[in-house]
Amino acid sequence: MVEAAVMGAGAWGTALAKVLADAGNTVTLWTRRAELADEINETHRNCNYLGDVELPESIRATSDAAAALDGACTVLLAVPSQKLRGNLEQWRPDIGPDATLVSVAKGIELNTLMRMSQVIIQVTGADPARVAVVTGPNLASEVAVRQPAATVVACSDSGRAVALQRAFSTPYFRPYTNADVIGAEVGGACKNVIALACGMAVGMGLGENTRAAIITRGLAEIMRLGIALGAKGATLAGLAGVGDLVATCTSAHSRNRSFGERLGLGGTMDSAMAAASGHVAEGVTSCQSVLALANSYDVEMPLTEAVYRVCHKGSSAIEAMASLLGRSTKPE
Repeated sequence: MVEAAVMGAGAWGTALAKVLADAGNTVTLWTRRAELADEINETHRNCNYLGDVELPESIRATSDAAAALDGACTVLLAVPSQKLRGNLEQWRPDIGPDATLVSVAKGIELNTLMRMSQVIIQVTGADPARVAVVTGPNLASEVAVRQPAATVVACSDSGRAVALQRAFSTPYFRPYTNADVIGAEVGGACKNVIALACGMAVGMGLGENTRAAIITRGLAEIMRLGIALGAKGATLAGLAGVGDLVATCTSAHSRNRSFGERLGLGGTMDSAMAAASGHVAEGVTSCQSVLALANSYDVEMPLTEAVYRVCHKGSSAIEAMASLLGRSTKPE
């Protein structure tokens, strides 16, 4: 049993708090809004994100970050990737000197082009062995209702990885350990971008052949970037790569796929964001930072580039699809 602080009460942070509580750990869930903390403590629900799910009474919610972090030996960082640095700078004084820092956000930071573990290490000064990543085909809405799922706990310190594996293990949630932090993070960040492309195809009325091609060629892009950064191909062929990619690209519960679908239907970025009701589709930002990172390593990512043009350069989904199909032919 561990004492865990989950910093962020969005859908995924809340679902993971439930997993940890179900596994017998002591869990404090931090949210920036005091009224949400009161709601969770009083009703044992998070109506903003997982309103139909009853949370264990053992989860204590608070809007006081210092109180949440006090005594926590495991700290889950569950805020959106582009908000991580700013929050960590505020939380750093209250994080225990040997606490395991667990990134569950999936993205590449704009401007610095850092992976989330790199941001954590830079801001906190933590030894890289203290930093772990939890990632995989884990749709929050399904995990929260205890549907069977598997995940990856990536950490360079095998002892911490195993400790986290035990902390997250429940009859419905099965963690696997992995030492490849880079691969785990690349797979998690890039799959959101490919899910946007799949969503656009769905919105345009395109079929299974198209979606299978997008997923497969998307994986090829992810593999190229990951290997250039030092990831292992086996990681990207597993739960953190293929698994996460398939779940996010095929599920109607995926925010990124749903966002892309609205664009494929002819919606604007503004209308798609309004329809998302403030819920973050990480791929919208990640397509920009992932593409910049790929360009810095001279890695070709045409699908990512097409999504970037739609999200940030005013192209339509139809124009993006036409540009992809019009590329010169090549061997697979």
